[in-house]
Amino acid sequence: MSQNVNGTEHAIKPWALQGPSIQMDPLFPYYEGRSAESVAEEIECAGYRTVHYFVVQEHKIHTRIIDALQRRGIAVWAMVLGNGSFGVSHLPPQWSSWKMELLREPKDSFQRLSHFAEEYVQWKKAAAARLVSEVPFDGFEVAEPYFPEWNGLRSGIYGDVGPHAQRAFKERYGTEMPEFRNKWAANYYRRVPQLYRRWVELRVEAVNGLIDELVNGSGGVRQARPDIRIATWSLAVRDRRGLAPAKLREWQGIDAVEMIRRVRPDMHVLQTHWPDWMRPKLAPDYIGEYKRFADPIQAAFPGLPLGIQTDIGSLERMIRGRDWLTAFNSSIRGQGYDAWTAYEYHLGGYMYNEPPVPVKTARSGDDELVITFSKRIAAVGPESIGVYATTPDGTREALRLRAAETDGNRLFLQAEKLPEKAFELEVQGIRDTPELWLFKNRAGHQIPAEHTVQVESRNVMTKE
Repeated sequence: MSQNVNGTEHAIKPWALQGPSIQMDPLFPYYEGRSAESVAEEIECAGYRTVHYFVVQEHKIHTRIIDALQRRGIAVWAMVLGNGSFGVSHLPPQWSSWKMELLREPKDSFQRLSHFAEEYVQWKKAAAARLVSEVPFDGFEVAEPYFPEWNGLRSGIYGDVGPHAQRAFKERYGTEMPEFRNKWAANYYRRVPQLYRRWVELRVEAVNGLIDELVNGSGGVRQARPDIRIATWSLAVRDRRGLAPAKLREWQGIDAVEMIRRVRPDMHVLQTHWPDWMRPKLAPDYIGEYKRFADPIQAAFPGLPLGIQTDIGSLERMIRGRDWLTAFNSSIRGQGYDAWTAYEYHLGGYMYNEPPVPVKTARSGDDELVITFSKRIAAVGPESIGVYATTPDGTREALRLRAAETDGNRLFLQAEKLPEKAFELEVQGIRDTPELWLFKNRAGHQIPAEHTVQVESRNVMTKE
């Protein structure tokens, strides 16, 4: 036990650093309009004891979901973005002066903020410290703390090359930074290899310095919450020529070994880069090709837990189902990984491909039941479903319902009379919620015919 926020005791959960976990973003519609308890129960029934809570904006935290997860013994990490923000409503008025300048501005909704903007770094540190002080997260991690982008010098999605970076380089080296736009300039980066190497080192220092300041700086996360677990993240990508680690260092400022040495985390996570995760036919054992990233970390820090992150459905063409995820889980064994996680729980192929099925049930009163399903179900009324009880002697009867209420993946039933002894329960007419999935052109599913679940004779649960 250790001291937590508000002076309460907080139990350290060792499983936060090992085994399967899942990323979750409660701002998706799938999590809206339902109780926190139903969300937590669905995650628990899926077999997860650890959740990486994606903090899109520090001022929009579903504390009830976090509380519901932790009351079930599930560890919850706060996963914040390091290199920018989705939305600006929570940023101070001067935020636009922190913007990162790229060679070519992408047309997306993400606001990239400069590692070299000291005011941004200090604001982010204060926001992170306040976050972990006010919300009892078990861990803190900075996802995507690096610069854009893989092969960015060719695509143009490369930065920061703006005034903050220019000032930082001149202060460090006493000269102008390399030129990246004008190929005919005397200091064009390909013409000045020594100057360009200094530029690369400055970017590595900026990435690791950002994380170090957020975590270890005065007034940072560790000072606010000495008990909290810390994880650092870096990228990994397949490359048959063996150049990927050097390219990530050059293009995106990533040096995982130096990051770990400086920040001193409790765990490090290798994040699957988009050139890999976006592939429709990515084999579930692809991380075997990440040895050139994992081996240096394990050699330098042999006792440090190492995790791996994958993606299971950010693009419609690469949605991965339960079989793929099971094979992925099996593939990490023997490769030195202690933990894995995936983005994002409700994006997986099981959401699109599998029907809702009851996974457990309990009595919540003399003639009341709560039935927990494997996924969120559509709202129903007592007249729209059929409920049948089969007793041990083989007698099957339809239950007369007074009320039926849906809460996420849970169905609350009130019957005129339930059998007192244990019985098999069958529910008909239950459907899932395709309107709440990320990709809306997929057909929904109905509960399979004659699918039953056991109801015990004395198992009372209070409706929450």
